[in-house]
Amino acid sequence: MRVIGLMSGTSYDAVDAAAGDLRLDGDTLVLRPLGMVSSPYDAGLREALAAALPPAAVPLAQVCRLDTRIGQAFAAAAVRADRELCARRGELVASHGQTVYHWADGGRVHGTLQLGQPAWIAEATGLPVVADFRARDVAAGGQGAPLVSLVDLLWLRGRPGTPVALNIGGIANLTAPDGTAFDTGPGCALLDAAAREYSGGRLAYDTDGALAARGRPYPPLLDRLLAEPYYALRPPKTTGKELFHSGYLRAAGPGGLPAEDVLATLTLLTARTVADAVRSVGATEVIASGGGIRNPVLMSLLRRLLPETAVRTSDELGLPAAAKEAYAFAVLGFLTAHGLPGTDPRSTGAHHPSVLGSVTPGRDGLPLSRRARGGPARLVVRG
Repeated sequence: MRVIGLMSGTSYDAVDAAAGDLRLDGDTLVLRPLGMVSSPYDAGLREALAAALPPAAVPLAQVCRLDTRIGQAFAAAAVRADRELCARRGELVASHGQTVYHWADGGRVHGTLQLGQPAWIAEATGLPVVADFRARDVAAGGQGAPLVSLVDLLWLRGRPGTPVALNIGGIANLTAPDGTAFDTGPGCALLDAAAREYSGGRLAYDTDGALAARGRPYPPLLDRLLAEPYYALRPPKTTGKELFHSGYLRAAGPGGLPAEDVLATLTLLTARTVADAVRSVGATEVIASGGGIRNPVLMSLLRRLLPETAVRTSDELGLPAAAKEAYAFAVLGFLTAHGLPGTDPRSTGAHHPSVLGSVTPGRDGLPLSRRARGGPARLVVRG
């Protein structure tokens, strides 16, 4: 089945569309990547989305407009991927949507909201669309995240030692081979917030860690940030920009510190919290992906803090780091189309595995794939 996976992460800068041929070969799920295209949000939509995210309060009219405009942006990305990567022979679209709120309280998740109305995608492509993946796991008592954990478990099965998959997006998360999976902390969320604030909105992020490279970490600020109670919670646990946003940073009291020192401190915060999480699961190897790996200052700090652990990127294992999450949701969409669970309760804390998402019919109705007899035991990526 030729599936297009759509993803926009917590940095909300673009819609990534990755296409892959997927098939079940006995107990092995085989993925042949076909490539990725990335379609940036236009400036108006990005600004409207930024203005609506926590801690902002927004009217329902704005939520409706965002749901439509994000859905249209995802639809345009899907059309482009079907044309450029699939030669117009796509069979299914799997859309993560744009997370705007993750209702976590007291270590539990009570709800989660992703915008990007899938009807626009189905109408534009003519293909059936699986969307709204996270809500089913939450309803089953899970955290609804990190949903890529099942894909990571299948993909890394059989590697020697204790390999962990690490994604550094707006929020960073990892998956260990025993099924332990959780959000480690802010990833790039506070870095991006500081870059925007100190540049007056001119910068969306600290490109190549250039600002952090010119600064020095400020220990009192780092200590205040590391005192965040979230880090002491036991997995499974998830977080989001409901916690780690510009107001959170201001409350931490950076005072009159230069922007470079604040960015250096926040970069070390991300590296420290990720490294602490990696050590907590006894990892012998880290396979990283996500936008954060493009920050050489962050990656250098992470390697320095983990001298006994190999840190490499998913590209080295055949899965493009920039597209890994989009491919992961293509896999989850494929599983849904075959009636197979897309969660591992060890990772999300759910009461049981669940077939994920809601399906919007395409031009020819619903996917016609039969329910598979059993789920895959591993994932293999082949060129």
